[in-house]
Amino acid sequence: MEYITGFHAIEEAVRAGNIHGKLYLSKSGGRHQKIEQEARSAGIKSVKSSDDEIKRLSGTEDHRGIMLAIEERESSLQNITLRTFLKNLTKDKSLVLLLDGITDPHNYGAILRSADQFGVDLIIIPSRRSAKDSEIIGKTSAGAREFVSVAVENLSRSVELLKEAGFWVYAADMNGQPSYKLNLKGRTAIVMGSEGAGVSKIITEKSDDIISIPAQGHVDSFNVSVAAGILMYEAVRQNSL
Repeated sequence: MEYITGFHAIEEAVRAGNIHGKLYLSKSGGRHQKIEQEARSAGIKSVKSSDDEIKRLSGTEDHRGIMLAIEERESSLQNITLRTFLKNLTKDKSLVLLLDGITDPHNYGAILRSADQFGVDLIIIPSRRSAKDSEIIGKTSAGAREFVSVAVENLSRSVELLKEAGFWVYAADMNGQPSYKLNLKGRTAIVMGSEGAGVSKIITEKSDDIISIPAQGHVDSFNVSVAAGILMYEAVRQNSL
């Protein structure tokens, strides 16, 4: 069972139209009623509940009297393989993001949100050493994960398959080439590593080049979700020229 709180995250999950579950309500404000109507139209049953029950189920006090309990997802965008993605890819311009060891659900959720905004075609994560907390991811992404394709794959093999399909793969590291000096047009894949450990050595070695963000600050580096957003923007910017 997956529990989502937060008005926006619940709205986006309901609108995605690929879930079975129940909507728990302990309040009846205007926005609560609006979401309840949308849920009913999507075939999701509403349940009158209490603040305490929603807190117990969701594990948070910041639920605002509403919670979506997801029992099953149908044809979720996350149920995709890299091979299927590449088989169906027909356009010359494509942006893929690989997350190597991003275990913080807040960072993962923020990356999903940026990926939705910048039109990322696919995010690839490993089965291990990746964020797991669905509740935090759902709230941080503000519902964006319902609209971003995610594949769970072996990252090393993914890099190989992407390169075979005409992608240029760039591993992010503060000692790499400035992003504006690299050609991010066409089919581009960017690998983001965890804060501290960075991109693993084997993935770095398989990448075509190392990409960095030109900066002049006094702290060591950007937060990984911020860095991912900047690099996604640069790829989109170049492809719009």
